[in-house]
Amino acid sequence: MNKRKKDKQKILNSKYNSGERNIRSDELIGKRGPLTEESIRPHELMEKMKEYVDCDRNFLLERQHRFVKVDCPACSSKKHVFHFEKLGIRYRLCQNCETVFVSPRPSLKLLHEFYVESRNYYFWNKYIFPKSEETRREKIFKPRVERTVAFADHFLSRYESIMEVGAGFGTFCEGLVKSKRFKKVLALEPTPDLAETCRKRSLETLEMPVEDLPEDVKVDIITSFEVIEHLFSVEEFFHNCAKHLKAPGLLILSCPNFQGFDFQILGIKYEGVDHEHLNYFNPNSLKLLIERCGFQVLELLTPGQLDADIVHNRALKGIISLENQPFLKTVLIDRWAEIGNKFQKFLIDNLMSGHMWAVAKKRI
Repeated sequence: MNKRKKDKQKILNSKYNSGERNIRSDELIGKRGPLTEESIRPHELMEKMKEYVDCDRNFLLERQHRFVKVDCPACSSKKHVFHFEKLGIRYRLCQNCETVFVSPRPSLKLLHEFYVESRNYYFWNKYIFPKSEETRREKIFKPRVERTVAFADHFLSRYESIMEVGAGFGTFCEGLVKSKRFKKVLALEPTPDLAETCRKRSLETLEMPVEDLPEDVKVDIITSFEVIEHLFSVEEFFHNCAKHLKAPGLLILSCPNFQGFDFQILGIKYEGVDHEHLNYFNPNSLKLLIERCGFQVLELLTPGQLDADIVHNRALKGIISLENQPFLKTVLIDRWAEIGNKFQKFLIDNLMSGHMWAVAKKRI
């Protein structure tokens, strides 16, 4: 193995067991110090953002006559039951794979209109992303670039091109360009304000959803971070990704894990349960769906760094009480400074974080 591959292998901390690898939590947390919620979601700005979130939610609720019923987005099962309702949005639980999902949900056309008109995304683009960009670059996007390149080095014999679906503020694509590992980096972003930000970074940008991509657009790797939870049909999304992947191309994505610690403890009180997120997968249901769509899952991990910090903050604010949960009170309040990070590492190492990654290869 040459030196570059050895370096990437060190990042991945490769330990094979039936083809699966364990990415050590200390590589995620220890390398650049712990990530905190405040550093990427400044409280003052998040408070101001609430009126924009309400505006977006009302946009959808005023158009509920355009909502449609769906079956489980992971396994297509019709065996699902009402799970809970939050602020006018109804969530169902699949009894087959335990995916939680919104049904009825906004139609595909309504979702396109929603993201074009979104005031919340305007606020993130204008205020929150710029305010937190340096922290995000150092503690989220640089490690994300490193991990993406490491996966590419390990699973592909050669590669030249990569596309991020849902490029957002463009920081990840910018990092890919600076890595000088790709001849072509393509940013795909359907939200006008965010697409314009990508263009201002001199990124090659297409302002459209993946289903509208010209057929001749083909790349070696497609990445998509925190996107599939927003989609009307994730199955269709994966099929569209497959169309634009060269064989054997890589699909690298992330999304919430509804069986993760933060979701399990906070439930509907968690801001991560909102009108934008239509699909809440878990490790088993995400793997099931990806493999149904013509991919082989190579990696499944939960490298999230914020679960403990999020629950810690909500407990301090009185949003939840840990008085009747003495173990969690000890970890997250009484001995927080001493063992909070160790607890987060435990969640990462045991597939229990609320942030989930999957890496899959297109079947030839």
